[in-house]
Amino acid sequence: MTITDGFSSEIGSLRAGPFDLGYRIEGNGMPVLIVGSAIYYPRTFSRALREKLRLIFIDHRGFAPARATFAAADIGFDTVLDDIERMRVHLGLERFAVLGHSGHGYMALEYAKRQPQHVSHVVMVGTGPSHSLAHLTLADRLWEETAAPERKAIFDKEMSELASDIAARPDERFKSLLIRLGAKSWHQPDFDASALWRGVTVNNPVFDHLWGETFRDIDIRKHLNALTAPVLLALGRSDYLVAPASTWDEYRADFTDLTVRMFEKSGHTPQLEESALFDEVLLSFLNPGNVRA
Repeated sequence: MTITDGFSSEIGSLRAGPFDLGYRIEGNGMPVLIVGSAIYYPRTFSRALREKLRLIFIDHRGFAPARATFAAADIGFDTVLDDIERMRVHLGLERFAVLGHSGHGYMALEYAKRQPQHVSHVVMVGTGPSHSLAHLTLADRLWEETAAPERKAIFDKEMSELASDIAARPDERFKSLLIRLGAKSWHQPDFDASALWRGVTVNNPVFDHLWGETFRDIDIRKHLNALTAPVLLALGRSDYLVAPASTWDEYRADFTDLTVRMFEKSGHTPQLEESALFDEVLLSFLNPGNVRA
């Protein structure tokens, strides 16, 4: 597993309310808009993929520097989705695929429902149907029943050190948690993700609201009939952070065109953990030679 960084890029930012939303564009080919952090996510996609696709990484408000004090009204889900549209206009994009990893998968899906004329494909990576108590309880049960003792021992050790991390860097609480959750996040349970997070801004109130409330209550079936793009759902066998893959079964019939792919040697981030296979699956799904940007 390698971490990709330093690829030739176009870098810029867009002011949205009190936030400066960064973007980073790398590669050539069919455009793929990747929602999340313009610093973190370029490190998780392969260099080879940039030879086939134009990867457009954009911040949302959870990862963007705030130039002024922000309020609850500045961090709602609708505002985040509006920011994606602002960025589309700013970058002059007309037709593209949109990809979201983890909770960002909901951003990708909901944006595609609102702007079907601009979205050719939707890719959701490591995303559960919701972050509801019911779904997360099933994730906990999967962990208890299937995780190896060695994996659980690593998890217990990492969790014992989390409180000291947060005390030392309270503004990086969300980042520290995700790094310490490695045994539930990665196929290789002792993988250290610190390098992926280096230099990444994290606004804790945004994540508390979106992950703790919005994605807890989200109903992905709502307005699904407005979706015209095909959807790829990429899941990792060793992902214990989100609901088990089986929880998607009751939603499959609600999608007009859904492709599900399981990555057997991945956890939460198959684009990094099994990059060659992920690239193959993604390119086959997008079929970029037949899509006009």
